[in-house]
Amino acid sequence: MSLSALPPSPARVFVELLAAPIGGGERGNVPVSGLPGGRSAPAPPGREVHVSGSAELCAAPDRARVSIRLGSRKGEAGEARSSVIRRLEYIAQSARQRGVQEENVIVTKDFSRVENAYQMEAEVCITFSDFGKMQNICNLLVEKLGSSVFITPPHFYHTAEAVDTLRRQVCLAAVGNTRRKAQEVCRLFGQSLGKPLLIREEEMKEWEGQIDSHSSNSSDTMTLQQRIQSATIYASSKVFAIFEIKGREKRKKQVYLEAS
Repeated sequence: MSLSALPPSPARVFVELLAAPIGGGERGNVPVSGLPGGRSAPAPPGREVHVSGSAELCAAPDRARVSIRLGSRKGEAGEARSSVIRRLEYIAQSARQRGVQEENVIVTKDFSRVENAYQMEAEVCITFSDFGKMQNICNLLVEKLGSSVFITPPHFYHTAEAVDTLRRQVCLAAVGNTRRKAQEVCRLFGQSLGKPLLIREEEMKEWEGQIDSHSSNSSDTMTLQQRIQSATIYASSKVFAIFEIKGREKRKKQVYLEAS
């Protein structure tokens, strides 16, 4: 499954630079005289940078399902059955020779008597992960079997694993964008970015792609690429994060030179 990055939405950046608490930069309780029972009051918060950011990704479908339908009506039951069985065997052989696994092929058969004749109908459902292979097999069956078979347009979809991967990747992309923006803000003020104090995904959206408005809305006339585009899933994630702010970069450099 390929993930395509879209231009990230502009992130809002909020910066709050507060003085570090007395006795270090860690949050804690500072004793305050005059409080009953020797209780401690909360220390002022450390210096923090608050950042919100977002990201968008899309994933094309990773599976396609094609149905091949065929049938025969004959005066003799054996003739109707053998006509369908021969074509089923050819379809199965063609798929097997081109690398389609047996577990990805489902065959259903129905035998009935209609008026004074016997009718047998069958359907072969094949699931593909290789769309090029799907096209080659469908083209071969149309060429060799002609109008004796009916091949439905492919139905594209995503596996559960593909959807989970998209959700995870878009969240990680949003976190990465948020962290980079926090680093840029700290650098602008001559500060260094510290460890994260809070990372929260505030919003997650998913939607399916749509073909161009000037294209036909009929699914029967859609091209293969239009079907893939229509089945493509898009996802967006918005993240809010709080990072610690370390001491000034210049101050750190000066301390290092004095120690040398």
